[in-house]
Amino acid sequence: MSEPPPAPPAPAAAPTGVIHDIGYRHYQGRRLGRGHALAALTGHSLRGVFGLGRPARAKIMPFLLAGIMMLPAAVSIAMMAILKQRGIAYPAYAGIMQAVLAVFLAAQSPGLVAPDLRFRVLPLYLSRPNSTADYVIAKLAAMAAAILLLLAVPLTTMFVGELLVDLPGPPQTSHYLAALATSVLYALLLGSIGVAIASFTPRRGLGVAAVIAVYLLSSAISGVLVGVLESVGRHTAALWAWLINPFFLVDAVQNWLFDTPSASGDGYPPGIGGPVALLAALVLIILAVTALLFRYRKAAAS
Repeated sequence: MSEPPPAPPAPAAAPTGVIHDIGYRHYQGRRLGRGHALAALTGHSLRGVFGLGRPARAKIMPFLLAGIMMLPAAVSIAMMAILKQRGIAYPAYAGIMQAVLAVFLAAQSPGLVAPDLRFRVLPLYLSRPNSTADYVIAKLAAMAAAILLLLAVPLTTMFVGELLVDLPGPPQTSHYLAALATSVLYALLLGSIGVAIASFTPRRGLGVAAVIAVYLLSSAISGVLVGVLESVGRHTAALWAWLINPFFLVDAVQNWLFDTPSASGDGYPPGIGGPVALLAALVLIILAVTALLFRYRKAAAS
């Protein structure tokens, strides 16, 4: 009796995996590159300084301080219109309003850098094409632009008011342009110092305290030294002591370059005082930027 034929092999199981076209496509547009990323980060940071795109409570402090910065300009325009006499001198504006500028710097600088450090999102910013230098430049540019706006807007408003009122004699165009040019140095110096100090702590409150403490200490030390040196007859040394305050340091540069009245009232060191003040301001800016670069390279590596 013959054996039954072997059973045919079972058919292979049909594949169950299915590839679906869900519409993913490669990006075909123009890549904007590093420059556009830098500009976008700068614009985003500048909006953040004034609380734009954030809750209403974030806008209270910057816009309140901006309004206070406008008050002397409004008073000056009223004096020109009603009393037919000039108000605050353009070159003295920043020195008179230095406390408001210092509060703005202390309040807003930590908001630029502290959240990124606290929540450890810095590596997202430093992914290509951005670099550490790009991040630092964007943050410094945003803060410097904000301070420049705080100074340039009231100065320009006051100058336009002077032209409209048409006081006797020529308008003080040279003093306005000198103050406007010096505002750039104010913005660079104050912005770099404020952001550098704030970057060393991820806590916003500590950053605010540190920035305002530096301003108060420099202002107090400068004032005390001037008083002590004047009391012992060291008038020349007292003039040098004014330069400890960063606001008077920049005002000394303005006084030297444009021959404008000094905001200190006593003047500044004659001769090499102006060049030394300019050199000191540039050195402070370079040191602050260098500290920021080292700080963020360390933060990016951690």
